[in-house]
Amino acid sequence: MCGIVGVAGNICATTILLDGLEKLEYRGYDSSGIYVTNGENGFLCKRQGKIANLREAVGKKQHGTTGIGHTRWATHGAPSQENAHPQVSDSQRFYLVHNGVITNAEDLKERYLKHITFTSQTDTEVIVQLIAYFVEQKQLTTLRSLQAVISLLEGSYAIAMMDRRIPEQIFIAKNKSPLLIGLGDDANYLCSDALAMLPQTQIFMEIKDGETGIISSNEVKLFDEENKAINRSTYQVKIDANDLSKGAYDSYMLKEIDEQPAVLRRIIQTYTNINGDINMSSELIERLIQSDRLYIVAAGTSYHAGLIGKSLFEQLTDIPVEVVLASEFGYHLPKLSAHPFFLFLSQSGETADSRQVLVKIKKQNYPSLTITNVADSTLSREADYTLLLHAGPEIAVASTKAYTAQIAVESLLAKFLGTAKKIEAARQFDVRQELSLAATGMQSMIDEKDYISKLAKKYFYNQRTAFFIGRGNGYYLSLEAALKLKEVSYLHAEGFAAGELKHGTIALIEQDTPVVAFVTEAKTADHTRSNVQEVLSRGAKVLIISQENLVHPNDQLTFPVISELLNPLVAIIPTQLFAYFTAKARGNNVDQPRNLAKSVTVE
Repeated sequence: MCGIVGVAGNICATTILLDGLEKLEYRGYDSSGIYVTNGENGFLCKRQGKIANLREAVGKKQHGTTGIGHTRWATHGAPSQENAHPQVSDSQRFYLVHNGVITNAEDLKERYLKHITFTSQTDTEVIVQLIAYFVEQKQLTTLRSLQAVISLLEGSYAIAMMDRRIPEQIFIAKNKSPLLIGLGDDANYLCSDALAMLPQTQIFMEIKDGETGIISSNEVKLFDEENKAINRSTYQVKIDANDLSKGAYDSYMLKEIDEQPAVLRRIIQTYTNINGDINMSSELIERLIQSDRLYIVAAGTSYHAGLIGKSLFEQLTDIPVEVVLASEFGYHLPKLSAHPFFLFLSQSGETADSRQVLVKIKKQNYPSLTITNVADSTLSREADYTLLLHAGPEIAVASTKAYTAQIAVESLLAKFLGTAKKIEAARQFDVRQELSLAATGMQSMIDEKDYISKLAKKYFYNQRTAFFIGRGNGYYLSLEAALKLKEVSYLHAEGFAAGELKHGTIALIEQDTPVVAFVTEAKTADHTRSNVQEVLSRGAKVLIISQENLVHPNDQLTFPVISELLNPLVAIIPTQLFAYFTAKARGNNVDQPRNLAKSVTVE
């Protein structure tokens, strides 16, 4: 959950590193640092806090041609200048940045490095001190020392390192954490995410787990675990530069909320034609038809999108579905069905918890599909099949458009599979029409920003806690709505099944406690409204979001009628805006909420 950048051979290395780190700040913003050299003199600078602090400290006079940089989300050691990367060997010869977590760092420290006085609390410093130890005590070359050290490491890592005696080269290694090489005409680059280096190049090369390498201005060398040279093909990343800009918006989060109707229309155009035919792999559908149970593996917001997907798949395909938390499932694997199929939901395609599940199920030869927003991401490359979200880069840490895009793609896949299986519910479900209606409904909600802002002020600004309730998909919506509010506003918020309130949760209701109720399905609408009366009688301040055909006169927000399978796409919009407006009113950074990072690349 940190960001790495590297430059080999560009006279603007310092500027490129700082600009690249700013683009990766969504991955971590506790602290940052760079090491740059012009071949003779090296410059190290580290600062706690935002990249702006580092840029100010570096100033405009520090130039170099080769360097590495890092923005950190703290795992080992508190955010501080001492714990920021690059970490430096005791000899001041090696400078190293690292993403990931080394689980046996303390054991290695005790075994090899008792003679070293450590200056940080990081596992990263253990790596760089070990490399220095193998070079100086075992007389190994820098590359061989790096290879020897990673053979001892347990856990995840993406490593970029420089040796002051070989200033034109960057040494790299990877296991589980993402790392890419960018290829330029007169220079080469390194990054955790292609976004960081798109101004320099659109041509990239992946690094696979267990590999090491050396990058210089005119050459890239990769080696496998047996130190044999690797020839690796490249690929091109095409992203519109406008997608990376906030434009006239004050935050990426608001921009991405507003983009959701357009994202849905793009998904419709990508996966369907005017006749409603769906463009997906027939081989994927055949593999799904052969399965007897679908396991949706996800985390956070993607998990909530998976819960909506469960309803879609079970109703349209007649296949049982289990939605599982990746962090739990990988280490507490239940008894699986005879012919399982695994679907991985991930905005970034780099989620470490999901990847460890994918690695385990691949060893058992179970089929897998990744639905992600990032082409050529780890989960995309390693799964058997991939469906892209086509949502454009999502920069804000709190996911909005990726959530709704995941539900939309799930609905198309469920329709395609159910139709192939000749399930009548799927035949009757006009997914293209329903997604079009959802896009229109989304826009109608977005157009109510001023009113929604007033509701946010009335219900949330001066509160300490809030509850969201619903039934069926309304319950799943409640989970996501609560997560958004807590992520960016820092209110304590929880989502509950409305019928469960009387089984304990209602004890938390106090005078003026905000309770948001979703009334989204006909068969439980009256039951949910009964639960609303229960909290009203205990003093709650209730806000009801309902579909137009289920509306009562005093409901504060209503949305147009669409299929109950897909109305979460519309009903979620006002809650995303509640979170945004509440966070803004509290002076929070809505794009980079405290303690969170966008791409969760540690388990």
